[in-house]
Amino acid sequence: MYPNRTTPVAAAALLTAAAALLSGCAPGPSAGGGPSPAGCPAALAGARAAVQQAETTGTSWRGPTSGPPAVPRRTVVYVAQTMTNPGVAGVAKGVEEAAKAIGWQVRVIDGEGTPAGIQAALGQAVTLKPAGIVIGGFDPRLTSQQMARAAAARIPVIGWHAVASPGPSRDPGLFTNITTKVEDVARISADWIIARSGGDAGVVLFSDDSIPFAKNKAELIRRELASCSGVRVLSYENIPIPDASSRTPQAVSSLLSRFRDEWTYSVAINDLYFADAAPALRAAGEPGQGPPFNIGAGDGDASAFQRINSGQFQAATVPEPLNQQGWQIVDEFNRAFAGRPASGYVAPAHIATAENTGGATSWDPSGYREAYRKIWGR
Repeated sequence: MYPNRTTPVAAAALLTAAAALLSGCAPGPSAGGGPSPAGCPAALAGARAAVQQAETTGTSWRGPTSGPPAVPRRTVVYVAQTMTNPGVAGVAKGVEEAAKAIGWQVRVIDGEGTPAGIQAALGQAVTLKPAGIVIGGFDPRLTSQQMARAAAARIPVIGWHAVASPGPSRDPGLFTNITTKVEDVARISADWIIARSGGDAGVVLFSDDSIPFAKNKAELIRRELASCSGVRVLSYENIPIPDASSRTPQAVSSLLSRFRDEWTYSVAINDLYFADAAPALRAAGEPGQGPPFNIGAGDGDASAFQRINSGQFQAATVPEPLNQQGWQIVDEFNRAFAGRPASGYVAPAHIATAENTGGATSWDPSGYREAYRKIWGR
């Protein structure tokens, strides 16, 4: 229960304060209201500044404002890693919305989260001979034969979270890859923990190492957390996304038993882990508003926002602007079809909390629909 968690935190705060007074330096307030431990003052100051900037919502559109007009009558196939992944599904929705605006057709094929299913889905997509194919949230190297067929057919392929970095890719061959910079997302999610905890946290990290993009993100998160000596990674939980609903509740129950009050924060490479963790935390009598205080390092789906806004087992997310990225995918295809290079636009990292969402259920920045319509002449 909540009192059991607050008691040791308060005791630790008193010990920290006493140590600081003995050393002649009183601690300052943390983002979470507690004292700042002496272990990482520079990291803590940097984290607080970065988090304050990332929580700003009143930003104007900084994406492309020029490009080729709409190429008419095209069909695009969106191949999803699994439509149970809310990020993948959210981008698919954005692609469908943008395709309607530009006058194209879209077909979504679900790979259902298995290598065989993804290979079959991409193979089917190539067979359909569309104008373009989207790699929705999986590593194209898992489908090298199908990618080779797409290249031979001269079908441009655009990735979403397909490789680690945004922009064009030669190997695997992608016209461009749409994502925020994984380094920025990883860093700011870890900085939020450092800042909110005042540099004193016991963290559980959830990842899916079967996805290279996710594994890389998790390693970057761990590296940034290590910049503050008072932040300890208690456990690294490698749970494949397709298995999250069955394995996460069991993992959470085990973690509560092992670490008890030491576990004060969690970070996951995808918000869906907290949807699956919530029942186990609730059953154990843990408070919805934490601890543990949970932040998702992507992708910011509607259910994550609902948990954040209602104070139910998630405090923050670093959301992708999923719908906006769907529109960007369509715009990048339009550039490919017109023989133009990729736009090079990368959305900045953002932190969503109950204090700055305004009750919204997605991170949907303003201005992009109007900008893309203007570019396309629609």
